[in-house]
Amino acid sequence: MTTRLPWAEARQAAHAAGQSRSLLPELLPLDKSIGRLLAVDVTTSIDIPHFASSAMDGWAVTGEGPWRVTRAGRRAGEARKVVTGDVVFDDEFAVLRLESGTTDEDILFSARLDEPRPGQHVRPTAAEADHGETLIRKGTLLNPAHIALAASAGIDHLEVSAEPGVHLLLTGDEVITQGVPGVGQVRDSFGVQLPAVLRLLGAEVRESSRVRDDLTATSQAIEESTAPLVISTGGTGSSSADHVRRALRGLGADILVDGIAMRPGGPSRIARLPDGRLIVCLPGNPLAAMVVAISILEPLIAGMAGRDPRAFDLTRGLHFEGRPGSTLLVPVQVRDQRPSPAAWRGAAMMRGLADADALLVVPEAGCGLDDPARLLTLPWRQASPAWLLGAR
Repeated sequence: MTTRLPWAEARQAAHAAGQSRSLLPELLPLDKSIGRLLAVDVTTSIDIPHFASSAMDGWAVTGEGPWRVTRAGRRAGEARKVVTGDVVFDDEFAVLRLESGTTDEDILFSARLDEPRPGQHVRPTAAEADHGETLIRKGTLLNPAHIALAASAGIDHLEVSAEPGVHLLLTGDEVITQGVPGVGQVRDSFGVQLPAVLRLLGAEVRESSRVRDDLTATSQAIEESTAPLVISTGGTGSSSADHVRRALRGLGADILVDGIAMRPGGPSRIARLPDGRLIVCLPGNPLAAMVVAISILEPLIAGMAGRDPRAFDLTRGLHFEGRPGSTLLVPVQVRDQRPSPAAWRGAAMMRGLADADALLVVPEAGCGLDDPARLLTLPWRQASPAWLLGAR
Protein backbone atom coordinates (compact mmCIF):
# COMPACT_ATOMS: atom_id res chain seq x y z
CA MET A 1 0.00 0.00 0.00
CA THR A 2 1.57 3.27 -1.10
CA THR A 3 1.43 6.45 0.98
CA ARG A 4 -0.42 9.19 -0.82
CA LEU A 5 1.44 12.47 -1.15
CA PRO A 6 -0.11 15.49 0.60
CA TRP A 7 -2.01 17.71 -1.84
CA ALA A 8 0.25 20.76 -1.43
CA GLU A 9 3.35 18.61 -1.97
CA ALA A 10 1.75 17.01 -5.03
CA ARG A 11 1.25 20.49 -6.52
CA GLN A 12 4.93 21.26 -5.93
CA ALA A 13 5.97 17.93 -7.40
CA ALA A 14 3.77 18.54 -10.45
CA HIS A 15 5.33 21.95 -11.06
CA ALA A 16 8.85 20.55 -10.65
CA ALA A 17 8.03 17.73 -13.08
CA GLY A 18 6.83 20.27 -15.62
CA GLN A 19 9.99 22.34 -15.18
CA SER A 20 12.07 19.24 -15.91
CA ARG A 21 10.37 19.11 -19.32
CA SER A 22 10.26 22.87 -19.89
CA LEU A 23 9.61 24.14 -23.40
CA LEU A 24 10.96 27.29 -25.03
CA PRO A 25 8.57 30.21 -25.62
CA GLU A 26 7.01 30.54 -29.06
CA LEU A 27 7.08 33.56 -31.38
CA LEU A 28 3.63 33.94 -32.93
CA PRO A 29 1.96 36.43 -35.28
CA LEU A 30 -0.33 38.83 -33.47
CA ASP A 31 -3.59 37.20 -34.54
CA LYS A 32 -2.39 33.78 -33.35
CA SER A 33 -1.39 35.14 -29.93
CA ILE A 34 -4.90 35.78 -28.61
CA GLY A 35 -5.60 33.58 -25.60
CA ARG A 36 -1.92 32.85 -24.97
CA LEU A 37 0.22 33.93 -22.02
CA LEU A 38 2.85 36.56 -22.73
CA ALA A 39 6.36 35.23 -22.06
CA VAL A 40 8.23 38.56 -21.90
CA ASP A 41 7.31 42.18 -21.26
CA VAL A 42 6.25 44.10 -24.36
CA THR A 43 7.79 47.56 -24.66
CA THR A 44 7.27 50.10 -27.41
CA SER A 45 10.16 51.39 -29.48
CA ILE A 46 8.10 54.38 -30.62
CA ASP A 47 5.88 56.99 -29.05
CA ILE A 48 2.17 56.13 -29.25
CA PRO A 49 0.91 57.94 -31.18
CA HIS A 50 4.19 58.70 -32.92
CA PHE A 51 2.92 61.95 -34.47
CA ALA A 52 0.36 64.56 -33.49
CA SER A 53 -2.88 64.21 -35.43
CA SER A 54 -6.30 65.70 -35.80
CA ALA A 55 -9.06 64.22 -33.66
CA MET A 56 -11.76 65.81 -35.84
CA ASP A 57 -12.62 66.72 -39.38
CA GLY A 58 -12.13 70.48 -39.78
CA TRP A 59 -9.22 72.88 -40.16
CA ALA A 60 -5.75 73.01 -38.62
CA VAL A 61 -5.29 76.66 -37.70
CA THR A 62 -2.19 78.72 -36.98
CA GLY A 63 -2.43 81.82 -34.80
CA GLU A 64 -5.63 83.68 -34.09
CA GLY A 65 -8.57 83.92 -36.47
CA PRO A 66 -10.13 84.67 -38.72
CA TRP A 67 -7.91 82.59 -40.98
CA ARG A 68 -7.25 82.42 -44.69
CA VAL A 69 -7.75 78.83 -45.92
CA THR A 70 -4.81 77.67 -48.03
CA ARG A 71 -3.62 74.30 -49.23
CA ALA A 72 -0.49 74.32 -47.06
CA GLY A 73 -1.51 76.52 -44.11
CA ARG A 74 1.00 76.76 -41.20
CA ARG A 75 1.59 80.52 -41.39
CA ALA A 76 0.10 82.86 -38.80
CA GLY A 77 -3.48 83.61 -39.74
CA GLU A 78 -3.75 80.58 -42.08
CA ALA A 79 -5.77 77.38 -41.93
CA ARG A 80 -5.81 74.17 -43.92
CA LYS A 81 -8.45 71.48 -44.24
CA VAL A 82 -7.84 68.25 -42.30
CA VAL A 83 -9.72 65.04 -41.65
CA THR A 84 -9.48 62.85 -38.59
CA GLY A 85 -6.01 61.31 -38.39
CA ASP A 86 -4.22 63.90 -40.50
CA VAL A 87 -0.87 65.16 -39.25
CA VAL A 88 -0.93 68.31 -37.12
CA PHE A 89 2.38 70.14 -37.15
CA ASP A 90 4.11 71.68 -34.12
CA ASP A 91 3.51 75.26 -35.28
CA GLU A 92 -0.23 74.74 -35.72
CA PHE A 93 -2.35 76.10 -32.89
CA ALA A 94 -5.33 73.73 -32.79
CA VAL A 95 -8.00 72.08 -34.90
CA LEU A 96 -11.27 73.90 -35.45
CA ARG A 97 -13.88 71.21 -35.97
CA LEU A 98 -16.07 71.30 -39.04
CA GLU A 99 -19.30 72.06 -37.18
CA SER A 100 -17.70 75.00 -35.34
CA GLY A 101 -16.38 76.83 -38.43
CA THR A 102 -17.91 78.90 -41.20
CA THR A 103 -16.27 80.11 -44.36
CA ASP A 104 -16.78 83.13 -46.55
CA GLU A 105 -14.97 82.33 -49.77
CA ASP A 106 -11.48 81.50 -48.48
CA ILE A 107 -11.85 83.13 -45.03
CA LEU A 108 -12.54 80.87 -42.04
CA PHE A 109 -14.38 82.10 -38.94
CA SER A 110 -15.10 80.32 -35.69
CA ALA A 111 -18.80 80.10 -34.91
CA ARG A 112 -18.06 79.69 -31.19
CA LEU A 113 -16.36 82.10 -28.80
CA ASP A 114 -14.69 79.25 -26.87
CA GLU A 115 -13.13 77.57 -29.91
CA PRO A 116 -10.46 76.85 -30.75
CA ARG A 117 -8.46 76.57 -27.54
CA PRO A 118 -4.72 75.78 -27.68
CA GLY A 119 -4.25 72.14 -28.64
CA GLN A 120 -7.98 71.51 -28.97
CA HIS A 121 -8.97 68.45 -31.01
CA VAL A 122 -5.33 67.46 -31.44
CA ARG A 123 -4.07 64.02 -30.40
CA PRO A 124 -0.58 64.83 -29.15
CA THR A 125 2.50 62.71 -29.70
CA ALA A 126 3.04 60.09 -26.95
CA ALA A 127 -0.39 60.72 -25.40
CA GLU A 128 -0.76 56.97 -24.84
CA ALA A 129 2.82 55.82 -24.30
CA ASP A 130 6.39 57.08 -24.48
CA HIS A 131 8.96 55.10 -26.43
CA GLY A 132 10.63 52.57 -24.15
CA GLU A 133 7.54 52.24 -21.96
CA THR A 134 6.21 48.78 -21.00
CA LEU A 135 2.83 48.20 -22.61
CA ILE A 136 1.99 44.62 -21.55
CA ARG A 137 3.50 42.69 -18.65
CA LYS A 138 4.90 39.17 -18.79
CA GLY A 139 2.31 36.58 -17.78
CA THR A 140 -0.65 38.53 -19.18
CA LEU A 141 -3.39 36.47 -20.82
CA LEU A 142 -3.56 38.17 -24.19
CA ASN A 143 -6.92 39.48 -25.34
CA PRO A 144 -7.87 41.25 -28.59
CA ALA A 145 -7.21 44.70 -27.09
CA HIS A 146 -3.65 43.66 -26.15
CA ILE A 147 -3.10 42.58 -29.76
CA ALA A 148 -4.36 45.93 -31.07
CA LEU A 149 -2.09 47.74 -28.61
CA ALA A 150 0.93 45.74 -29.78
CA ALA A 151 0.05 46.51 -33.40
CA SER A 152 -0.12 50.23 -32.63
CA ALA A 153 3.48 49.97 -31.42
CA GLY A 154 4.55 48.51 -34.77
CA ILE A 155 4.96 44.97 -33.39
CA ASP A 156 4.26 42.02 -35.69
CA HIS A 157 4.97 39.02 -33.42
CA LEU A 158 4.71 38.27 -29.71
CA GLU A 159 6.72 35.85 -27.60
CA VAL A 160 4.26 33.68 -25.70
CA SER A 161 4.58 30.80 -23.27
CA ALA A 162 4.85 27.40 -24.86
CA GLU A 163 1.63 25.43 -25.18
CA PRO A 164 2.51 21.80 -24.41
CA GLY A 165 1.10 19.28 -26.82
CA VAL A 166 -1.08 16.63 -25.21
CA HIS A 167 -2.10 13.11 -26.15
CA LEU A 168 -5.33 12.08 -24.41
CA LEU A 169 -5.77 8.40 -23.62
CA LEU A 170 -9.40 7.73 -22.70
CA THR A 171 -10.04 4.36 -21.08
CA GLY A 172 -13.21 2.51 -20.14
CA ASP A 173 -14.93 -0.33 -21.98
CA GLU A 174 -18.24 0.85 -20.52
CA VAL A 175 -17.98 4.30 -22.11
CA ILE A 176 -20.13 5.29 -25.08
CA THR A 177 -19.62 8.48 -27.09
CA GLN A 178 -23.15 9.14 -28.38
CA GLY A 179 -26.72 8.84 -27.25
CA VAL A 180 -28.31 7.74 -23.99
CA PRO A 181 -26.29 5.13 -22.06
CA GLY A 182 -27.88 1.84 -21.17
CA VAL A 183 -27.56 -0.07 -17.91
CA GLY A 184 -23.87 -0.72 -17.24
CA GLN A 185 -22.82 2.03 -19.66
CA VAL A 186 -21.76 5.63 -19.07
CA ARG A 187 -21.62 8.52 -21.49
CA ASP A 188 -18.18 9.92 -22.27
CA SER A 189 -17.69 13.14 -20.32
CA PHE A 190 -13.95 13.53 -20.93
CA GLY A 191 -13.53 13.65 -24.68
CA VAL A 192 -16.06 16.46 -24.94
CA GLN A 193 -14.66 18.70 -22.19
CA LEU A 194 -10.97 18.02 -21.57
CA PRO A 195 -9.64 19.62 -24.78
CA ALA A 196 -11.30 22.94 -23.87
CA VAL A 197 -10.22 22.70 -20.23
CA LEU A 198 -6.64 21.96 -21.22
CA ARG A 199 -6.67 24.91 -23.61
CA LEU A 200 -7.70 27.12 -20.70
CA LEU A 201 -4.87 25.65 -18.63
CA GLY A 202 -2.35 26.43 -21.38
CA ALA A 203 -2.00 23.12 -23.24
CA GLU A 204 -3.29 21.82 -26.57
CA VAL A 205 -4.72 18.38 -27.30
CA ARG A 206 -3.07 17.19 -30.50
CA GLU A 207 -4.26 13.60 -30.41
CA SER A 208 -6.97 11.66 -28.61
CA SER A 209 -7.25 7.86 -28.44
CA ARG A 210 -9.65 5.41 -26.84
CA VAL A 211 -7.99 2.48 -25.12
CA ARG A 212 -9.51 -0.85 -24.10
CA ASP A 213 -9.38 -1.89 -20.47
CA ASP A 214 -6.47 -4.20 -21.19
CA LEU A 215 -2.90 -4.11 -19.87
CA THR A 216 -1.29 -4.73 -23.26
CA ALA A 217 -3.43 -2.12 -25.01
CA THR A 218 -2.78 0.42 -22.24
CA SER A 219 0.98 -0.16 -22.31
CA GLN A 220 1.09 0.05 -26.10
CA ALA A 221 -0.90 3.29 -26.20
CA ILE A 222 1.41 4.96 -23.67
CA GLU A 223 4.57 3.70 -25.36
CA GLU A 224 3.53 4.77 -28.87
CA SER A 225 2.48 8.30 -27.94
CA THR A 226 4.89 11.00 -29.11
CA ALA A 227 3.43 14.03 -27.29
CA PRO A 228 5.55 15.57 -24.51
CA LEU A 229 2.57 15.23 -22.15
CA VAL A 230 0.27 12.21 -22.00
CA ILE A 231 -2.95 12.42 -19.99
CA SER A 232 -4.95 9.31 -19.28
CA THR A 233 -8.41 9.05 -17.77
CA GLY A 234 -9.62 6.13 -15.69
CA GLY A 235 -7.89 2.89 -14.79
CA THR A 236 -6.02 4.38 -11.83
CA GLY A 237 -7.57 2.17 -9.14
CA SER A 238 -6.48 -1.28 -8.03
CA SER A 239 -9.23 -3.48 -9.48
CA SER A 240 -8.72 -6.12 -12.17
CA ALA A 241 -9.93 -3.58 -14.76
CA ASP A 242 -7.37 -0.93 -13.75
CA HIS A 243 -4.12 -1.27 -15.67
CA VAL A 244 -2.45 2.15 -15.70
CA ARG A 245 -0.08 1.70 -12.74
CA ARG A 246 1.03 -1.75 -13.91
CA ALA A 247 1.55 -0.41 -17.43
CA LEU A 248 3.77 2.38 -16.10
CA ARG A 249 5.84 -0.07 -14.06
CA GLY A 250 6.20 -2.35 -17.05
CA LEU A 251 7.42 0.53 -19.21
CA GLY A 252 10.07 1.48 -16.64
CA ALA A 253 8.42 4.79 -15.76
CA ASP A 254 9.56 6.79 -12.75
CA ILE A 255 6.38 7.34 -10.72
CA LEU A 256 6.78 10.79 -9.23
CA VAL A 257 3.40 11.00 -7.50
CA ASP A 258 1.76 7.69 -6.62
CA GLY A 259 -1.58 8.85 -5.27
CA ILE A 260 -2.56 12.14 -3.63
CA ALA A 261 -4.08 12.73 -0.19
CA MET A 262 -7.07 14.62 -1.62
CA ARG A 263 -10.80 14.14 -2.05
CA PRO A 264 -11.98 13.67 -4.68
CA GLY A 265 -9.17 12.51 -6.96
CA GLY A 266 -6.90 10.56 -4.61
CA PRO A 267 -5.98 7.71 -7.02
CA SER A 268 -4.08 9.99 -9.42
CA ARG A 269 -0.50 9.63 -10.60
CA ILE A 270 2.28 11.57 -12.26
CA ALA A 271 5.11 9.67 -13.91
CA ARG A 272 8.10 10.30 -16.14
CA LEU A 273 8.67 7.82 -18.94
CA PRO A 274 12.23 6.70 -19.80
CA ASP A 275 12.39 9.06 -22.80
CA GLY A 276 11.40 12.07 -20.64
CA ARG A 277 7.74 12.28 -21.58
CA LEU A 278 5.40 13.05 -18.70
CA ILE A 279 2.16 11.24 -18.02
CA VAL A 280 -0.61 12.39 -15.70
CA CYS A 281 -3.14 9.71 -14.83
CA LEU A 282 -6.54 11.16 -13.94
CA PRO A 283 -9.20 9.08 -12.18
CA GLY A 284 -12.26 7.89 -14.05
CA ASN A 285 -14.89 9.75 -12.04
CA PRO A 286 -15.64 13.05 -13.82
CA LEU A 287 -15.55 15.46 -10.87
CA ALA A 288 -12.48 13.77 -9.42
CA ALA A 289 -10.66 14.08 -12.75
CA MET A 290 -11.58 17.74 -13.15
CA VAL A 291 -10.47 18.60 -9.61
CA VAL A 292 -7.10 16.96 -10.26
CA ALA A 293 -6.76 18.71 -13.62
CA ILE A 294 -7.47 22.13 -12.11
CA SER A 295 -5.38 21.76 -8.95
CA ILE A 296 -2.55 19.39 -9.93
CA LEU A 297 -2.29 19.26 -13.72
CA GLU A 298 -2.34 23.06 -14.00
CA PRO A 299 0.98 23.58 -12.12
CA LEU A 300 2.59 20.84 -14.22
CA ILE A 301 1.56 22.58 -17.44
CA ALA A 302 2.76 25.89 -15.99
CA GLY A 303 6.15 24.34 -15.27
CA MET A 304 6.44 23.08 -18.84
CA ALA A 305 5.57 26.56 -20.11
CA GLY A 306 8.16 28.23 -17.87
CA ARG A 307 5.76 30.06 -15.58
CA ASP A 308 4.50 29.89 -12.02
CA PRO A 309 1.28 28.12 -11.05
CA ARG A 310 -1.86 30.20 -10.70
CA ALA A 311 -2.17 32.01 -7.40
CA PHE A 312 -4.90 31.31 -4.87
CA ASP A 313 -7.68 33.73 -4.04
CA LEU A 314 -8.57 34.18 -0.38
CA THR A 315 -11.99 34.22 1.24
CA ARG A 316 -13.68 34.07 4.64
CA GLY A 317 -17.12 33.37 5.97
CA LEU A 318 -17.50 29.61 5.49
CA HIS A 319 -17.33 26.83 8.03
CA PHE A 320 -16.42 23.48 6.54
CA GLU A 321 -15.35 20.31 8.34
CA GLY A 322 -12.02 18.82 7.30
CA ARG A 323 -11.18 15.19 6.73
CA PRO A 324 -8.22 13.60 8.54
CA GLY A 325 -5.46 12.63 6.15
CA SER A 326 -6.88 14.46 3.11
CA THR A 327 -7.31 17.89 1.56
CA LEU A 328 -10.86 18.42 0.36
CA LEU A 329 -11.53 20.29 -2.90
CA VAL A 330 -15.10 21.54 -2.82
CA PRO A 331 -16.93 23.26 -5.72
CA VAL A 332 -18.37 26.54 -4.44
CA GLN A 333 -20.36 29.43 -5.77
CA VAL A 334 -19.09 32.85 -4.71
CA ARG A 335 -21.71 35.57 -4.21
CA ASP A 336 -20.89 38.90 -2.59
CA GLN A 337 -17.43 37.49 -1.78
CA ARG A 338 -18.98 34.66 0.25
CA PRO A 339 -18.53 31.03 -0.87
CA SER A 340 -21.41 28.57 -0.81
CA PRO A 341 -20.66 24.84 -1.26
CA ALA A 342 -22.34 23.05 -4.14
CA ALA A 343 -25.01 20.53 -3.18
CA TRP A 344 -23.74 18.01 -5.72
CA ARG A 345 -20.10 17.22 -5.05
CA GLY A 346 -19.76 13.45 -5.27
CA ALA A 347 -16.75 12.20 -7.25
CA ALA A 348 -18.96 11.25 -10.21
CA MET A 349 -21.19 14.34 -10.15
CA MET A 350 -20.69 17.26 -12.53
CA ARG A 351 -23.80 19.26 -11.63
CA GLY A 352 -22.17 21.10 -8.73
CA LEU A 353 -19.08 22.03 -10.73
CA ALA A 354 -21.17 23.25 -13.65
CA ASP A 355 -22.55 26.15 -11.59
CA ALA A 356 -19.47 26.72 -9.42
CA ASP A 357 -17.03 29.62 -9.52
CA ALA A 358 -14.09 28.07 -7.67
CA LEU A 359 -12.73 25.13 -5.71
CA LEU A 360 -12.51 25.68 -1.97
CA VAL A 361 -9.33 24.16 -0.52
CA VAL A 362 -10.23 22.60 2.83
CA PRO A 363 -7.23 21.42 4.92
CA GLU A 364 -7.40 18.45 7.27
CA ALA A 365 -8.29 20.72 10.18
CA GLY A 366 -11.18 22.26 8.25
CA CYS A 367 -11.89 25.99 7.98
CA GLY A 368 -13.80 28.28 10.30
CA LEU A 369 -15.93 31.33 9.64
CA ASP A 370 -13.09 33.71 10.52
CA ASP A 371 -10.26 31.68 8.99
CA PRO A 372 -8.77 32.76 5.66
CA ALA A 373 -9.60 30.02 3.18
CA ARG A 374 -7.98 29.43 -0.20
CA LEU A 375 -9.90 29.35 -3.47
CA LEU A 376 -8.82 28.12 -6.87
CA THR A 377 -10.91 30.05 -9.38
CA LEU A 378 -12.18 27.75 -12.11
CA PRO A 379 -10.34 28.43 -15.37
CA TRP A 380 -13.52 29.15 -17.29
CA ARG A 381 -14.55 31.70 -14.68
CA GLN A 382 -11.12 33.32 -14.77
CA ALA A 383 -11.05 33.45 -18.58
CA SER A 384 -14.61 33.13 -19.78
CA PRO A 385 -14.80 35.07 -23.09
CA ALA A 386 -15.85 32.91 -26.00
CA TRP A 387 -12.90 34.12 -28.08
CA LEU A 388 -10.53 32.30 -25.71
CA LEU A 389 -12.17 28.96 -26.37
CA GLY A 390 -12.38 29.52 -30.10
CA ALA A 391 -9.38 31.72 -30.84
CA ARG A 392 -7.38 28.90 -32.37
